[in-house]
Amino acid sequence: MISDKSIQTLELNKILEQLVKHTTFSGGAQLARAVHPTDDLDEARTWQQETSEARRLIEDQTSIALGGARDVREAAQGATRGIMIEAQVLLDIRYTLRRGTTIKRTLGRMKGPYPLLSDIAAQIEECQALQESIARVLNDKGEVLDSASPQLAIIRRDMKVSYDKLQTKLARIISSSTNALYLQESIITTRNGRYVVPIKAEFKGRIPGIVHDMSASGATLFIEPLATVEINNEYRELQLSEEKEIRRILLALTEEVGEVADQIIRTVEVLAYLDLVFARAQYAIQMRAAMPDLLPVRPRPNNPHHPGTTITLKGARHPLLTGNVVPIDVELDEQTWVLVVTGPNTGGKTVSIKTIGLLVLMAQCGLQIPAEEAKLTVFDGVFADIGDEQSIEQSLSTFSSHMTNTISILRECDEHSLVLLDELGAGTDPAEGSALARAVLTHLVERRVTTVVTTHHPELKIYSVETPGVRNASVEFDLATLRPTYRLIIGLPGRSNALAIAKRLGLSEEIIEAARKMVATEDL
Repeated sequence: MISDKSIQTLELNKILEQLVKHTTFSGGAQLARAVHPTDDLDEARTWQQETSEARRLIEDQTSIALGGARDVREAAQGATRGIMIEAQVLLDIRYTLRRGTTIKRTLGRMKGPYPLLSDIAAQIEECQALQESIARVLNDKGEVLDSASPQLAIIRRDMKVSYDKLQTKLARIISSSTNALYLQESIITTRNGRYVVPIKAEFKGRIPGIVHDMSASGATLFIEPLATVEINNEYRELQLSEEKEIRRILLALTEEVGEVADQIIRTVEVLAYLDLVFARAQYAIQMRAAMPDLLPVRPRPNNPHHPGTTITLKGARHPLLTGNVVPIDVELDEQTWVLVVTGPNTGGKTVSIKTIGLLVLMAQCGLQIPAEEAKLTVFDGVFADIGDEQSIEQSLSTFSSHMTNTISILRECDEHSLVLLDELGAGTDPAEGSALARAVLTHLVERRVTTVVTTHHPELKIYSVETPGVRNASVEFDLATLRPTYRLIIGLPGRSNALAIAKRLGLSEEIIEAARKMVATEDL
């Protein structure tokens, strides 16, 4: 199981937020945020194959749009308990099922080139009868059609007659020359669902009627003329009958939804998963990523101590870095399962180790990775102690904090794990820190744990050369410009470059020579 702590440390959560941006509806976004790296090789390979199929489909410019799909699971679930579904949500259910039908049929015809996508789409439930019921009742604006029921058609016909009668009567009142003096304006408006006319307050009673409202200034009264009360009543009753009939129709549709709620929920889940797969493909295209070759743990006949894991990355880039990112190459060969990265501070050691860890996690999430080529083992566990995670609550020093993390990692890792340790043995006395770092590395080498560590202890460079299974790597430093190039060089230890930098900056040759004599010969 890959721990949440390592996922946080390696910033996989930030990758998933970028993935979310490529989803098209909330169901897919929810799945994207919940993605967790698998430790199952077959599952990881299937996910990668799905991403690859979706990418080919997009690049072939075949349209599989998920627009129109909505996460209607809650409404469908509510329908089983008799909670009435509003017209707009019923429309969302219809659109979602219709989108599902289109995708199922489109991908069904493409089983040859896209077998996995076709198999996923085959699980969509079309609920054709429900789609037709909703279409028969609602128009595309979510309005209930007159033809939804014979009763509604009669009510609406009567409403039209009643409305026309009411408007004619009111129009006659406001256009009468006798009433013109009393009216604030010659308009018909509504208050509390009743049709009224605005009269000047000082002429109250001149047009007999019921006062329904008054303007903020008190200058205008809104009255319902007595001559229209009966027709207004009749019209209001028809409105209430209409509302009651619409409610009955929507409840009947809700019942239909409840009967196929499980199928609707299944369709939303399948569409959400397809949305996730297409988001992975879109993200891969954006990153110019490659599909990693995921390999099982394979024993090395020439080296029985080797844990059988593989990490080969060519032109790998950290996906969260922007600007001109320098790609790195990493290869743990047949003799190596522990890599010691040395070199100056700010030279890119931490970025290199984070890149390795993050790309491994991405590959195990079904995401293609930003590299020209990649061969990776699917690890059971990925453990990382990177950066200064000083715990203020526990008042731990940097060294104690790193040591606590390292102890926990050593307890949990095995030969199917990847362990990443940044600045091993730092934050304490150099001699003790270096001895501790070598002891921890020896322990990991003997337990056959695939490990990448960064360090600035020069003793570890010699240790790496002398210890079977361990190899040096360094981040390159350009002595001409006194700047790191951020390239990772496997097989070559880094150097602190202090003397070279001092010389380049103009420190006298005499002092440089004196310093050179003080540095142990093997270090030089």
